[in-house]
Amino acid sequence: MTTALTGKEVADKLAAQFPEAVLDHNDTSVFVKSDSLVSVCQHLSQAPGLDFDFLVNLTGVDYMDYFEVVYHLLSMKYNHSVVLKTRCYDRDNPVVPSVTPVWRAADLMEREVFDLVGVRFDGHYNMKRLLLWEGFEGHPLRRDFL
Repeated sequence: MTTALTGKEVADKLAAQFPEAVLDHNDTSVFVKSDSLVSVCQHLSQAPGLDFDFLVNLTGVDYMDYFEVVYHLLSMKYNHSVVLKTRCYDRDNPVVPSVTPVWRAADLMEREVFDLVGVRFDGHYNMKRLLLWEGFEGHPLRRDFL
């Protein structure tokens, strides 16, 4: 059975390496600055004892005041998981860095979030719509979509 690491456990391990990156944590998640996201993800995927080598899911959430991008990570070696989150406060041009250099599986997931929520992933090599046609106006999972 997979063991979910607490946000505090992972935040403490990250704080030693990236003291400015961790914004907050709760029982289930760690919140990081978006400008540190790729560095933090590389560390999580390669650090001994963490080895989060599998991106299970990546999704976007519209909270009206900000967008949140949520990463569900799993270590196949240690059979533990964690939820990593980052926020973007710019509704007109929401951008977070792409984690495709860390986990290739992020490719289609980031495109889906862009297509449906409108969060653009900076550094993604093929940032275009995935489910809707080019020319479709808006992003249907945004709260202000009509």
